[in-house]
Amino acid sequence: MRNALPLTKIMFSLREQVALITGASRGLGRALAVEFARQGASLVINSRVNSVEALRETEALVRALNAPVLSVVADVSDRADVERLTGEALARFGRVDVLVNNASALGPTPMPFLADTSIEEFKDVLRTNVTGPFMLTRALVGQMLARGNGSIINVSSDAGAVGYPTWGAYGVSKAALDHLTRVWAAELEGTGVRINSVDPGDMDTAMKRASEPDGDASQWAKPETVTQVFVYLASKESAEINGKRFLAQNFAIA
Repeated sequence: MRNALPLTKIMFSLREQVALITGASRGLGRALAVEFARQGASLVINSRVNSVEALRETEALVRALNAPVLSVVADVSDRADVERLTGEALARFGRVDVLVNNASALGPTPMPFLADTSIEEFKDVLRTNVTGPFMLTRALVGQMLARGNGSIINVSSDAGAVGYPTWGAYGVSKAALDHLTRVWAAELEGTGVRINSVDPGDMDTAMKRASEPDGDASQWAKPETVTQVFVYLASKESAEINGKRFLAQNFAIA
């Protein structure tokens, strides 16, 4: 989907939308929270307990834009935490219109070959990157279906499309997340609720630096530069888009 008009010059309103963004303490999650707030959304932002100070910084950035915001510390791999997170979001705002499953676990670093990855390490990555988005979507899709609208966005990776050595657990989890997106999309077709995935590409984040400590960060995009595809998918302009996989750094509107 392309257009001569640069995407960065196109603005999509999120006014009166309530968005829940996981993994919002830093990196892409923080960039999305700030941009969604700038476009008029009310925010529920989340991180694990070990990132609570960074989450407060994100909250301050959102509040500076005069956007309503609720911060909830929760582990998306934990069922009780997911139920508490979604329950607090619905209690505060009455609904969630947009869910962004951004929280991800990389696994141990330096990243091991699969043969050197423990079963628990493998399971931990899948619990955060696949089971977490499943539980969150399952918890929120009912109230979306009741209204006949809603948008769910899963954050993917090229590691889910290409088999890179040492990216085993993470790559498998992102491949599974892409297929989870497709299955949800098939089941939600025609309901007014849509689900899509976005591969943001190489970004200069703490996770990227941990995975590639010798990489050239000058070649990686800043998270703030890849947010517009997410805003588009969260907006009413994408109401007919379902089950697609987007490359954020190549995105433009047809």
